[in-house]
Amino acid sequence: TAVHELPFAQYYGGVDTTPLFVMLAGAYVRHTGDIAFIETLWPDLLGAMAWIERECDSNPDGFLAYARAADTGLANQGWKDSHDSVFHADGSDARGPIALVEVQGYAYAALRTMADLAVRHGEPRQAAWRARSEALRDAVERRFWLEADGYYALALDGQGVPCRVLGSNAAHLLFTGLPSPARAERLAAHLRGRSISSGWGIRTLAKGQPRFNPMSYHNGSVWPHDTALCAAGLARYGGRDDVVRLLGEVFAAAVHFDMRLPELFCGFDRVAGEAPTGYPVACLPQAWAAGAAFMLLQACLGITVDGERGEIHIDRPRLPIGIDQLTLRHLAVGDVTIDLTFQRIGEHVTAFPDGDHPSPVPIVLHV
Repeated sequence: TAVHELPFAQYYGGVDTTPLFVMLAGAYVRHTGDIAFIETLWPDLLGAMAWIERECDSNPDGFLAYARAADTGLANQGWKDSHDSVFHADGSDARGPIALVEVQGYAYAALRTMADLAVRHGEPRQAAWRARSEALRDAVERRFWLEADGYYALALDGQGVPCRVLGSNAAHLLFTGLPSPARAERLAAHLRGRSISSGWGIRTLAKGQPRFNPMSYHNGSVWPHDTALCAAGLARYGGRDDVVRLLGEVFAAAVHFDMRLPELFCGFDRVAGEAPTGYPVACLPQAWAAGAAFMLLQACLGITVDGERGEIHIDRPRLPIGIDQLTLRHLAVGDVTIDLTFQRIGEHVTAFPDGDHPSPVPIVLHV
């Protein structure tokens, strides 16, 4: 863009990209153990946290919110950035500054990430970041949770009024680990329901909500990356059966799209013998749609790499429906790679290094 090779202007209307950058740094170092690289990013990470804290401090409730500063900017600045994607239960637009529920989860995870990284870096703000993350968690649980509905509000508007709308946004909280286990289970029950689960993946907006339209961009369609984040969140709280189902649904959709997942597709109910309905102008290929398959598989297998200890952890692994054996090739753990096979044995799934040689790294299996 800077050298005019793309037909777009530089624009920074994304409230979630900064905490996601911090989250990514934490995920990278956990997987690789590459502290040296994080050292080179430390000034940028501090700058990101300064922005997050400044923006939260400017909000009366301490939330990370956005408001359009110019008529040329986006009205909504989360990942659902359509002009009509944030609204109240009566169908009216939410007026800013708007605090999206998933963004508070990202901010919470960013604060916890920085607290963890600070221990390694000798950063004195470690305790302050951890305390702030817990304060934000408490505020989200207090202000966003809708007890009568059993899920979290889509957002709070500029007056602090919750948008009592059920969308996939709230499921991103599960991915960050913010909800209590009891509330996570109530939210998971909604995600199993046919109002938000299309049979091809999770809809961005549940049927029966105002503005629902299975052919809309953000108000009823299915986005593979969104479904993958929901699945990873469900897995975090132990919902392996849900993950197996979602992986199977998205895989079935991918088959109909010639194994190339599009940016999104329509959120019509799955009907036996019929293919998912494509969205005519969906980007294909798109990086986060392609990456969704790997996040779904990781959530299903329950596999994580501890790069610092040089270990592979496998927690209650499951295999996709109809697959009894699956091998991961060239899984990197530090400076070595391993081929890892998952095998269904009766009602359980076990994992072991592929080949005749012992594993070059410890494998910690929890069944």
